[in-house]
Amino acid sequence: MIQEEIKLRVRYAETDQMGFVYYGNYAQYLELGRVAVMKKAGVSYRELELSGIGLPVKDMNIQFLRAATYDDEIRVMTTIDTMPTNRITFYYKIYRELDLLVEASTTLFFMDKASLRPLRMPNWVENQLKPFFN
Repeated sequence: MIQEEIKLRVRYAETDQMGFVYYGNYAQYLELGRVAVMKKAGVSYRELELSGIGLPVKDMNIQFLRAATYDDEIRVMTTIDTMPTNRITFYYKIYRELDLLVEASTTLFFMDKASLRPLRMPNWVENQLKPFFN
């Protein structure tokens, strides 16, 4: 298992007229968490893209438990709990202090950017992730 936490401060522009974080902005928070946990494993999205590999989102599930508001400091905890193959699933919990605000997951798949066909996880990515799952 690999896990990483990032902290963010909710910006005014991310809120709606009620002062809550607009629901669509949570997808960006999840992306920031994904990038951070992959970077912790030594995998750069930039390197993937430069090698001709994309990681599109196949599905996203999100459960809103409480609302974040302007100027809240939130923590995005991102976990990969099983060794990926051709798909990789990320699990997220977003907190404000000790309050759990959101639980979510996303599943992405490895794709050849030229042919737009799914492919198996590249060996170099597998080698970077393996130590976290042994």
